[in-house]
Amino acid sequence: MPDYQLLIFDWDGTLVDSIGRIVESMHRAAEACGLPQLSDEAIKGIIGLGLPEAIQTLYPELRETPLIERFRIGYGEHYMTLESEPSAFFPGVEESLAAFREQGYRLAVATGKSRRGLHRVLEGHGWLDYFDVTRCADETASKPDPLMLREIMGQCAVAPERALMVGDSVFDLMMAKNADVDSVAVGFGAQPLDGLRLHGPRLAINEFSELRAWLEGRVSANTVEVGEYV
Repeated sequence: MPDYQLLIFDWDGTLVDSIGRIVESMHRAAEACGLPQLSDEAIKGIIGLGLPEAIQTLYPELRETPLIERFRIGYGEHYMTLESEPSAFFPGVEESLAAFREQGYRLAVATGKSRRGLHRVLEGHGWLDYFDVTRCADETASKPDPLMLREIMGQCAVAPERALMVGDSVFDLMMAKNADVDSVAVGFGAQPLDGLRLHGPRLAINEFSELRAWLEGRVSANTVEVGEYV
């Protein structure tokens, strides 16, 4: 296993259990704009993209900027209402991240959230200074463009072969591949592992604590689903 120095995490669906709130907020925004309701699976399929890219993917027929902006505002208002109490961390996240810091890893977040949205949730958890660096979709290129990861690695002065991206969407894994960075597929978030495995993750997990066990060398391929490149 490579000697990783930098662990980069997606936020929604990887660290926190927020997928249901995202799906509901998308449904309510579409309803307010008089747009057809799409399936939960369709919405989960765009999670990971920046919000403008997500709206454009779900509703490619939207050409009018005012309606796109109305959708964006409606989504944000409904999501903020649901997030009056921040989404809970998945089991094992807080303990594992604390262990990673003690073990000397640099920690980062690469998210499709806006900077305002990430700041709000980090503040809600008391984690504003927890990560070494965070990057958001509205201040750089949206996933799967590799720019977000390259900026994080540049700021941390870490080479691609020493970085690891952990995410629950194909956009996370595609971004990692585009940046020549290894990835871990998370199966408890937005998208199923069957689709994520097609993008060559080093590891596929169903519980967050499995990532810690793998990095600490305490598990075998019989315990976690190891990718073909390990």
